[in-house]
Amino acid sequence: MNNKILVGTAQGLILYENGPNGWKYKKDFFLGFSISQGSLNLIDDSWWVGLDHKHWGPKLHRSVDQGSTWVEMGTPRYSDDAEIKPGVKATLRYLWSIASGGIDQPGCVYIGTEPGGLFKSTDDGVSFQLVQSLWDHPSRLDHWFGGGRNHPGIHSIVLDPRDSNQIYVGVSCAGVFKSRDGGTTWAPKNNGLKADFLPNPDVEVGQDPHMLLVCNSNPDILWQQNHCGVFRSVDAGEKWMDVSDHNGLSSYGFCLAIDDMDPKRAWVIPATSDEMRIAVNGALYINYTEDGGATWQELRKGLPQSHCFDIVLRHALDKSGGQMAFGTSGGSLYISNDEGKSWTCLNHNLPRIFSIKFV
Repeated sequence: MNNKILVGTAQGLILYENGPNGWKYKKDFFLGFSISQGSLNLIDDSWWVGLDHKHWGPKLHRSVDQGSTWVEMGTPRYSDDAEIKPGVKATLRYLWSIASGGIDQPGCVYIGTEPGGLFKSTDDGVSFQLVQSLWDHPSRLDHWFGGGRNHPGIHSIVLDPRDSNQIYVGVSCAGVFKSRDGGTTWAPKNNGLKADFLPNPDVEVGQDPHMLLVCNSNPDILWQQNHCGVFRSVDAGEKWMDVSDHNGLSSYGFCLAIDDMDPKRAWVIPATSDEMRIAVNGALYINYTEDGGATWQELRKGLPQSHCFDIVLRHALDKSGGQMAFGTSGGSLYISNDEGKSWTCLNHNLPRIFSIKFV
């Protein structure tokens, strides 16, 4: 089990550590600065942090000694002639996702950004290059658009652990795109998804995944929490099935966790709706399935069940073995040691929480 948690908040990165007396607030970094994401490089265990500076723009930092020292890395940059739309210059607005390459790709790091660009580094983040093939995809100019943010953004980057050249990205709003050749070519993989907010909900591009994950023990199985429900694929994204809890209170939400050993298990934390991004009926709870979404159960023990307005953002839920943790939009941090059956609050007074990562 991992005994540290990186908590990315609107006012800094906070480290919690598990010891003889339980989880404790250990240290903080970058106080006063908003953290778009804190991430772990799975190849060398380095820590990566995206900062959302209001005055200086997004910045990227890396630590190879568990936070004792930090080094500012090369921040992705769009070329002077890059355009989001004709006449709208592309400039980096947000570092939305950070992912390491495969074990056969030392030094490889991917960054997903707003306005919809995927960047790749092959030198441990010293420099980044735009993955031009995805930026130039013929669907981008006319069918990618902003959802919760002003422009499209790549919030999820997952690699097939069997084949590092097989890459999936989740784009809000556009959908899931897949490359089989290390990013040379890309194809949309949105068959079966529903964009209920569009005149044609079955559009090939224009879907809105909120979070995308691949099961490490069976990488043909993918899950996503979508704007319009929970979806699952058993054929590497070729077809998506709606596995939402249709008998429950809500299938709208942002975050997602799955079991890397059992591809039928998943956890989501619902919100009321797109129009009302608050806890459902004033209660915070987890929806859990152990049969691939055929049935769902609500896990509520230890969570507030009245007068709660908090929701959980897309990167603010994480799972490591039997441990789970999530942070809320209202600054509450919760931990579970029994896979979500019961929860303990570690802090009610943190800033808005954007990301959670066991390290």
